[in-house]
Formats: sequence, structure tokens, C-alpha cells
Amino acid sequence: MAKNAPPRWDRKMQQRLARGEAAALGELYDRFASLVHSQAHRMLDDETAADLVTREVFGYVWENPGAYDPKQGSMRSWVARLTHRQSVRRLREEDSLRDGTVDDGGGLEERVHRATAAARADYIVASMPAPLRAALELAYIQRRDYRQTAADLGVTEDEARRRLRLGLQLLSTAHTRPLEGTSPPGYGRPL
Repeated sequence: MAKNAPPRWDRKMQQRLARGEAAALGELYDRFASLVHSQAHRMLDDETAADLVTREVFGYVWENPGAYDPKQGSMRSWVARLTHRQSVRRLREEDSLRDGTVDDGGGLEERVHRATAAARADYIVASMPAPLRAALELAYIQRRDYRQTAADLGVTEDEARRRLRLGLQLLSTAHTRPLEGTSPPGYGRPL
């Protein structure tokens, strides 16, 4: 298989959606609904709006399965980009309705950046290797130091420090703005 070829599941899912298989949409929903909803909720901070974005994203996928280009990245990345785009659109609409203007000179863009960074951080944590995620959860959620983390994980203290360092390095990329024309980490190539 070519290095940049999409996973087999992605190709088959696109074909099934293009044929109009309702079961394919159900399977896609089961696989990605929590990703879409949590990303939208993180960006919008509104349960109802996140539900609406979730419906809109899956509606778009159902109506436009050919819009997915396997050369641009995985189906997961595409769905995440759709969610991000739809959430940003909702934020801009909300801001426009509230202020009667399209943009307030930076406040909206800063909100979008913060929400995007938070969504990226969630995505990075969810997709990082389980040993790194476990170490971070012990250290930062359960407030264990690296020695306690090592003991809980059954690894050496050096290994616990290494896992924590690598996990934090991955998370630090969530707050960097991507270069123009590039995608944020974990989101594949731009559309």
C-alpha cells in the first residue's frame, strides 16, 4: 500500500456512502459522533449548538460523500475539519447577531483560536499512544508526581518522566497557530 493511501476502511466507507447505504451513515456516526460532538461543544460551549453542528456535519457527509478526498487525509481528519469549519461558522453567526457586525476586530478571532486550540488538545490527547495518555492522566488529573506515576504504571521513574515529557510536547503543539496554508496537527491537509 502506498505511504499516503487512506486506510481501507475510509475508502470502503466513502464507496458505501456514495451508493446511499444508510447503514454506512449509521456506522460512520457510531465511529465519529463523539469526536464531532465533543469538538463542537468545546468550540461553541453550548450543548444545543453542538448537537446542531453534529447533525449538520453528518448531513453534509450523507449528501456529499464525494467531497471526501482520500488524498487529503483520513476520513476522521475530514470529519474533524468539517466540524471545525461548521463550528467557526456558527461562532461567526452568533457574533454577528450579537453585535450586528461581522467581526469585532479580533475578539471573535481570538475566541476561534482558543476554541480551536482546545479542540486540538482534546484530539491530541485522544489520539496519543495509550502509555503517554495514561501517564498524563495520572500526573495531571489524579495529581501524582512522576515517582507515583511510575509506581502506578509499573515502569521506571525515567520511563515515567519520558512519557510525561513526550505527552506534554505533543500537547504543546495544540496552542501553536499553524502556518498559513497548513493544517493544525491531527487535521490532515487543508481543503
